[in-house]
Amino acid sequence: MPEHTLAAYELALEEGADGLECDVRLTRDGHLVCVHDRTVDRTSTGTGVVSEMTLEELTEFNYGTEEEPAELLELSALIALTLDWTARPVKLFIETKHPVRFGGLVESKVLAELQRFGIAAPPSADHSRAVVMSFSAGAVWRIRRSAPMLPTVLLGESARYLGGGAATTVGATAVGPSVKTLHEHPDIVDKAAAAGRATYCWTVDNRSDVELCRELGVSWVATNHPGRTKKWLAS
Repeated sequence: MPEHTLAAYELALEEGADGLECDVRLTRDGHLVCVHDRTVDRTSTGTGVVSEMTLEELTEFNYGTEEEPAELLELSALIALTLDWTARPVKLFIETKHPVRFGGLVESKVLAELQRFGIAAPPSADHSRAVVMSFSAGAVWRIRRSAPMLPTVLLGESARYLGGGAATTVGATAVGPSVKTLHEHPDIVDKAAAAGRATYCWTVDNRSDVELCRELGVSWVATNHPGRTKKWLAS
């Protein structure tokens, strides 16, 4: 299933996912779209840099397959899908991509969108329907400064970086190591917990990795196979 398509997220929900994860970028005319890469070359029938194209230009491409075409997904549509899912509460993990030409405008736009849907100021981090993440410490700091009740994840591949003062300085409520980093530094989970922070691990697709995350007490795992992963967690 092609990434960042509505069909892929709907399938994840049907498979029992407790959360959805997306990467967001700003178009040239200021719209938040769900695209992982700096360009659309890999994930669409078009070419070009997301930040240099308008929403209208980007919507001309197919983001699915030839057999099952898919439209460009805007963040607003994914928020709506998350909130409309009534089978169980689902969180939306939003990663802001950096460095980008727009700088902090990305976080401002994300917060404005969350405010529009009424989920920018949750009663507590535990009850939040949205989590904002970034590899950029500055991005996490901007979110915490403007929306202190929103949970945030400082992503990284360096245990020294995540376990050091960066997360404390920006006020991150969680750290997000890669599964490779978790294997090399399993104590990162306990260190985060001792500082009052949760752990988000990416990308966890193998059974041995799932079992490691469970044993260490990782709070959230990002996976490409939610149905299979939930079965492994339950076994």
